[in-house]
Amino acid sequence: MVHGRMLRRLLPILASLAFLASPACKDDHPNDTPPPPPPPSATAKAGGCATGGGEVKDPVSAAFFPRVVAGYCLDPESEAKTYGEKGKLSMDDVCTTALDGECEVYKRFGLVRMVSLHYIDGGASGGSVEVYLSQFKDVPGGYAMFTKRVVADGDPADPSAPRPLAAGGAGALGTGRAYVWKGPYVAELQYNNEQESPEQLAKSSAAILSAVGKDIGNRLPVPADKPEAAQRLPAAGLLPGGIVYVTKDALGVTGAGGAAIGYYAEGPKQEKRWRMVAMAPGDVASAKDVMKAFRALPGALPVAGIGEEALHVVVQSSKEAPKVEWLLARKGALVVGAGDEELVLRGADPQHEQALRLSKDDAVAKVKAWLASIGDAAPGGSAAPAPAGSGAPKK
Repeated sequence: MVHGRMLRRLLPILASLAFLASPACKDDHPNDTPPPPPPPSATAKAGGCATGGGEVKDPVSAAFFPRVVAGYCLDPESEAKTYGEKGKLSMDDVCTTALDGECEVYKRFGLVRMVSLHYIDGGASGGSVEVYLSQFKDVPGGYAMFTKRVVADGDPADPSAPRPLAAGGAGALGTGRAYVWKGPYVAELQYNNEQESPEQLAKSSAAILSAVGKDIGNRLPVPADKPEAAQRLPAAGLLPGGIVYVTKDALGVTGAGGAAIGYYAEGPKQEKRWRMVAMAPGDVASAKDVMKAFRALPGALPVAGIGEEALHVVVQSSKEAPKVEWLLARKGALVVGAGDEELVLRGADPQHEQALRLSKDDAVAKVKAWLASIGDAAPGGSAAPAPAGSGAPKK
């Protein structure tokens, strides 16, 4: 009995040794470490575009997305998700499944609908593009969201800032990401490829994001005109992509309404920085209300000889932020202004801070030149847009 039990214990071990010693096993695995499996994404997506890619079955947005573009196609194994108006999922689902902690920002700008979908590389490189197309209740809301994505609290003069992309009404391209705006729509694109180095990813993402972004921008069936205030900003000195649009409380002043704020620079090294603001509330009475809101600020002073009325005001975005001086003027239904660049004042040495500010004379010259360029107010209280190149006189 004892020998039987020992034999039964030894049989599995002897069988394993015999298997490992067999010639067939040695030929199948010549090395101690087996070869790594192919990348999962490449294996899963090989030939994924052979049948023409997937389809967007949402009747509202199907025409907005190309099935195939630049070697990529809609993922045939992934269905587009729709949220909000006429979508399969609710706006509450947007907050829990599509957006990462920024749901309230989208809602604040009037998000009414979103579509998310996925493109894959038909060449099985492992590349993919996630697309989120947001629709807002109006053009100002969509444009505000776009400019927040492109500029936000960053500096458009920074070399790492997204660069302009000719797509839709406006576009921006960064490393691995792109944004396209047109009317009430904002498309956000994200490129992913775990098999590429950072250098390869930057090159690959620029090519496919540009192609997808331009195609979607061309398909959106709405005008590409920016909100009126953004159209008013002078072109001379405006940094590429350097516009932020807000839908209310311009410059942080309650009741000031919406505005377009432009970031400007001049000099060999863009060492001279300033901002300009345009507010086009729609009619003369509303423009007067805008000036009234600024006039209520502590220390606001009237300035004579500029436009139909003008003010010097000081605003501060937060207790920790530097105080920023603005010269504001109204002409008809348009309110414009020139002010300090807050970014260069942050952390500046108090002894050198004054040199970084926009001088009173410069502010007056810029605002006067701007008002002169827009001509008389048109019927209905709207002034003609500033022509390209208008702004500060050349030195």
